[in-house]
Amino acid sequence: MNSRLHIAVIEGDGIGVDVTQAAIAVIEEATKQVGGFSLSFDPIAAGAGYYRETGVDIEPGGEEACGKADAILLGAIGLPDTRYPNGTEISPHLRLRERYQLYAGIRPVKAYPNGIQKLVDPRAANIDLIILRESTEGLFYSAAVHDRSIVVEDVEVSDILKITRATTEKLHNFAFKLAEKRKQRGGKGLVTCVDKANVFKSMAFFRKIYDEISPAYPDIKTGYNYVDAQALDLIRKPWEFDVLVMENMFGDILSDLAGGLVGGMGMASCAEIGDETGLFQPAHGSAPDIIGMDAANPLAAILSGALMLDYLGEKLGINALCVAGERIDQAVEKGFAENQIHPKEFGGDMGTKAVTNTVIDTIRDM
Repeated sequence: MNSRLHIAVIEGDGIGVDVTQAAIAVIEEATKQVGGFSLSFDPIAAGAGYYRETGVDIEPGGEEACGKADAILLGAIGLPDTRYPNGTEISPHLRLRERYQLYAGIRPVKAYPNGIQKLVDPRAANIDLIILRESTEGLFYSAAVHDRSIVVEDVEVSDILKITRATTEKLHNFAFKLAEKRKQRGGKGLVTCVDKANVFKSMAFFRKIYDEISPAYPDIKTGYNYVDAQALDLIRKPWEFDVLVMENMFGDILSDLAGGLVGGMGMASCAEIGDETGLFQPAHGSAPDIIGMDAANPLAAILSGALMLDYLGEKLGINALCVAGERIDQAVEKGFAENQIHPKEFGGDMGTKAVTNTVIDTIRDM
């Protein structure tokens, strides 16, 4: 039986177009090699460029179409000269997070052989961790797109940091289940709660729920770190961590820091998962300074595509999807190990198309 799945595709702005097309090309090759399912990629217009042309940031019915799809694949959104009237960036994807409660933001951080490593310690070659960022609450509950800030006569603004039991319980359960899955594949089996529980009641509540959830997972080790100490430890000893679970703003900041350790945002894949659907995107921006130059590193988008396939496989019980996602991961790993991938982002000579073609050729040869 061949299952046909529908993927809502928002290419967005700038290099979002290029890296999304690269991800789709790789996904299609993996799909062809594995078989057992097919994907339909359904385009949805959204982003800063669309807003500049139409006055709205996503096409009519676009948000609803995203919810009806099996998953959402997004490129990048934003242009520096295009803003909402309040001065903030165009961000329909934040509404998608809110509307579909995509609470679990997965940000993998992995060192690849022959890739860029910013730390001289040889143990940095073993960096392989996940920053699990709650994506609907925290300080981003007050993101401008939601219009929840308290403004007093243009002289004071207060933003609310919100932590709820219902979402935090789901997040911590997700963290421990993710650590179990990684342990089965040779991972450390460790979840570290990253917070600021010594200062904020909201963070003490976040940690309290973590302590309530953790006994249900006796095979997974637990740890704690205040967010400032965690920032330090991502420089001192990132190879010691596995799954780091944290509030929204903390995750936004630390995921960029951690990404810089293993090559930069061109390697920063991302999944945002809720109870009903998931959104998958590279964590980098639209990089308008390199539009049309065949210079963008497509690997973050390609690896996000692998996350999407793995998610769909588990959600729908179609093992072929998981196998296809694993093929993509293995092809990127093999490409680096055999010194065949040299993105321009790393000072190499390979643009978007060359990197993409190398991954595709590697999948064919596997």
